[in-house]
Amino acid sequence: MTRVRVTAPRSMTAGSGTAGSATSGNGTAVSALTAARSAAATREAAEESDAGQVFVRSLIRSQLRLGVVVAAGFLLILVAFPLMLGLVPGLAESTIMGLPFDWVLLGAGIYPVVGLSAWLYIRTAARNESRYRDLVGDK
Repeated sequence: MTRVRVTAPRSMTAGSGTAGSATSGNGTAVSALTAARSAAATREAAEESDAGQVFVRSLIRSQLRLGVVVAAGFLLILVAFPLMLGLVPGLAESTIMGLPFDWVLLGAGIYPVVGLSAWLYIRTAARNESRYRDLVGDK
């Protein structure tokens, strides 16, 4: 069985023409397609080298670590909620402005924490990928 390397899709197609061309300082047209192809070639060459494979493995490990930390935090919140309601006597029966305390805690406590966790996850994952692109030399 042969191994297949899955890479990111090309950002430009061969039939896109010179719609995205720019002009360099000496007046020659520099095609955006050529720039995209050279960036893709640089990325692929970096992934093929030993150092490039180390960078890819490092990116995968950092993304996996981030996912495990966020998932563990989410599970901790899910476990702490019923434990707190079960271990503190009378807490489940108490009300705030006519609403049951557990519903208030769920709506005003847990959901914002989950949203904040998702926002931090996306931000950190994008930063990891940006660092990888900087290491590979892909602009």
